[in-house]
Amino acid sequence: MGKERFVLLELVPKKGIFLAAHQEIYIGEGKRDEIHHINGRLPLSKLTGTARSELEFVVRNIVEKNQKRFVDFFNNSQPLSTRMHQLELLPGLGKKHMWQIIEDRRDKPFASFEDLKQRVKLLPDPIKSVVKRIMLELEGAEKHYLFVEP
Repeated sequence: MGKERFVLLELVPKKGIFLAAHQEIYIGEGKRDEIHHINGRLPLSKLTGTARSELEFVVRNIVEKNQKRFVDFFNNSQPLSTRMHQLELLPGLGKKHMWQIIEDRRDKPFASFEDLKQRVKLLPDPIKSVVKRIMLELEGAEKHYLFVEP
């Protein structure tokens, strides 16, 4: 899984290389130490049961390690239309939470997930909401994509 755009890729390791679960590897331009080539994108439906069960943990780990990126989403999200806001696409966030977040970020941007939870009353866990949204986008049936490259 790509850490930036959450793209699932099928990778072919070099001969004699064995990859471990949750191992970070380089697949960009130039010399790749572990990967021979990339077969292409991998649909979520093609993952094994074990890989699918581990995927949510991997996504959560990426979200937690890149907290600033996802907190910035809460600070900078915009309306999609006159009736829908990007924040409303997160599971568990409705109009009430959306308006609280918008009002609070006007005074001062959120610094962390913890700051967000403390300032917005009764907000569901923002990390869980982001992870659930990413998992929904990975399934590929969403109209709008916030985090995953379609």
